[in-house]
Amino acid sequence: MSGRTALAGVTALAAVTAVTAGALVAPATASTHDRHSATQRAMDAAVKDGVPGVTGQAKDKYGTWHGTSGVGDLTTGRPRDSRDHYRIGSITKTFVATVLLQLAGEGKIDLDDTVDHWLPGLVRGNGHDGRQITVRQVLNHTSGIYDYYADDDFAASFRLRDGFFEHRYDTWRPEQLVAVAMRHEPTSSTPGRSWHYSDTNYIVAGMIVQKVTGQSYAHEVRKRIIEPLGLRGTTDPGTGPDMPRPSSRAYSKLADDSTGPTYDVTEFNPSAAWTSGGMISDSADLNRFHAALLGGKLLRKRQLAEMMTTVPMGEGFPGARYGLGLAQRTLSCGQEVWGHHGGILGSTSEAVTTKDGRHSLAFNFNGDWSGNSNAVLEAEFCGPGTGGQRDQ
Repeated sequence: MSGRTALAGVTALAAVTAVTAGALVAPATASTHDRHSATQRAMDAAVKDGVPGVTGQAKDKYGTWHGTSGVGDLTTGRPRDSRDHYRIGSITKTFVATVLLQLAGEGKIDLDDTVDHWLPGLVRGNGHDGRQITVRQVLNHTSGIYDYYADDDFAASFRLRDGFFEHRYDTWRPEQLVAVAMRHEPTSSTPGRSWHYSDTNYIVAGMIVQKVTGQSYAHEVRKRIIEPLGLRGTTDPGTGPDMPRPSSRAYSKLADDSTGPTYDVTEFNPSAAWTSGGMISDSADLNRFHAALLGGKLLRKRQLAEMMTTVPMGEGFPGARYGLGLAQRTLSCGQEVWGHHGGILGSTSEAVTTKDGRHSLAFNFNGDWSGNSNAVLEAEFCGPGTGGQRDQ
């Protein structure tokens, strides 16, 4: 759910015994395999660093490549499957933003409407004022609204061991999540002045979708994105704790550090993430979604330009800027990619594509405490066999 490790990756501090499975290539051609060999090595390195297992898919002008490494189940040793479903965390935000931009293109909402226009009195207290915050500022994280996920009591109940096992099946309502944020002062007293990642922004965005349409967010994302693109592996689970098949087990340390025992956290009620990070998908669907989005198949030209109008993400995120639910990153070789990082209990994911939507990569670690996801991105787009230069 949080974007704190979106670009820097995580230094591995603990090892997990894992079995490495070779890459599966389809269609199998020498040129395709060679182009993605660095990506496979980066996945293997993540497993060596402590990630239980990795699954991913890349699509480019040579075809489709599937890579796996490590295990999907630490108890049985079953390897990860290239078809695995997984919790996509904050990649959910890109789906939410796409729906709101479609509504803007239909004239049903203006990005410069205030939050209070649609949700009167919701964002109010301790310096927060929804009358001064626009929908655009919510979507690009310049609203200043405090991140409910940073609240110590909430974090203890959601991602630390004792709280997780006591509350893993609890249901959170969106209004409750916003109320948690309202206990704190905003991160900026002037909306629009500075960027600060906040999951609360996208809870608010999801509530606006529902207010504008009169339908649930799940209904709108299914009608507007999932069904038109034929995303058969993508769902909004609501309050359901189970994962669809095929899927791997998901693991966490349930602690503030990376030491100690590893816990299976596969099943839990994801309502605590909702539109900030609750969706489930697979690598093939995420690539299809991002290619369609950047390829202009989901948004009108004006709305896509709005989505890709970015603000700097700050000193902690070199080479990165943030648009409306979509991050722009410039990799070491100069390649520009667009997409989102996704982190939630037991799951770390990335989904990016080039600006023209013709070269995409989506992958997942089934652990949340180790592995360098940025290294996998660098390997795919800048590694040997790619030419180490920008895609044309």
